[in-house]
Amino acid sequence: MSEHAKPSSSHHHHRKAAAASVEVRVVTVSDTRTLETDTGGALVAEKLEAAGHKVSGRVIVKDEPASIAAAAKSGIEAAGIGAVILTGGTGVAPRDVTPESVEPMLDRIIPGFGEIFRLLSYEDIGSAALLSRALAGLAQGTVVFVIPGSRGAVGLAMDKLILPELGHLAAEAVKTR
Repeated sequence: MSEHAKPSSSHHHHRKAAAASVEVRVVTVSDTRTLETDTGGALVAEKLEAAGHKVSGRVIVKDEPASIAAAAKSGIEAAGIGAVILTGGTGVAPRDVTPESVEPMLDRIIPGFGEIFRLLSYEDIGSAALLSRALAGLAQGTVVFVIPGSRGAVGLAMDKLILPELGHLAAEAVKTR
């Protein structure tokens, strides 16, 4: 392991303060999915629960900026919610407006999330990874993730980035309130 890859003692200190369980709202953005056919949102919920987190609501909204913003805002402002994960609408098609609908609500953007997600995606799917506009940030003390809706992308984001850092991010986000 290189010197740069070793966690610092400061990193370990922050990890100790991480929340063991985070209450999360899951929002799927889709014009065609229902709760029964939403495999991406279902996978987010399954992975959260398997990791000991609580899913506090799972909703589907149309690819409309006002609907996306309202669903994100509802999760951000709900008492007890530590994170909101939105899945879908992150591509470059005209109806893919999730990042534009959510980003204005963010007090702070976490640029490394999108950067690393695209790098990991590139290793998996090649140059098509550049089409992803995944993003993360903090809004009113709540962690917000915007990820693609495909099961492959959901699995990648959850396993490699979100689940390993969710408790830590949620604990740090509360400090920004």
